[in-house]
Amino acid sequence: MNFLLQHGVTVFGQWISIAELAGQICALAVVFLAERRTLWTWPVQVGATVLLFAVYTSAHLGGLASRQVAILLISLYGWWAWTRRKDPVYGVVVRQGRLVERLGMAGVFGVGTVAMALVLQALNASWAPWPDAAIFVGTLVAFGAQGLGLVEFWLVWLVVDAIGVPLQIASGLYFSAAIYVVFAALVIHGWWSWTRSARRARAAVSPAAR
Repeated sequence: MNFLLQHGVTVFGQWISIAELAGQICALAVVFLAERRTLWTWPVQVGATVLLFAVYTSAHLGGLASRQVAILLISLYGWWAWTRRKDPVYGVVVRQGRLVERLGMAGVFGVGTVAMALVLQALNASWAPWPDAAIFVGTLVAFGAQGLGLVEFWLVWLVVDAIGVPLQIASGLYFSAAIYVVFAALVIHGWWSWTRSARRARAAVSPAAR
């Protein structure tokens, strides 16, 4: 892994390690795969987490590094969950979250961010504990909702992207910041695609229920 961190390429005057380049490309691919609801979403995500864990550890961003471990565990769960919700017509079945699920996501995001920021401060594990913590917790909420097939996970990613772009720039990770901008555009399209699929699936189930 040291080889991947110590060697890289220069793009527009900015040096990018191979680990950061490959990790962010894999993360970008995950967005495309998730929109298409394919099981390949999860193994590609596992590869991204391994590479980005090394990148963020070297940048002294404890929250972002820690979230890669959590993402790995959630990815294994998501992989398992999606295999159980395959549909021959709609692929992985997705749906819009209920009000209680949406409130739960917001509550976990808020409380979790405060708790994680305090931990990062106490351990001196991040130079920017609050945005670092928000990205960490937001990522967990997003991936958890994605594993459950909730359309709202895309909206959580928009919040994460809005926080992540300035943090990545301030950390000197310019390529990652640019990838986050691309993420935002893809997330909007993914949200639209999943919302449409959820409506189609609901419409198909309603007549059968009657």
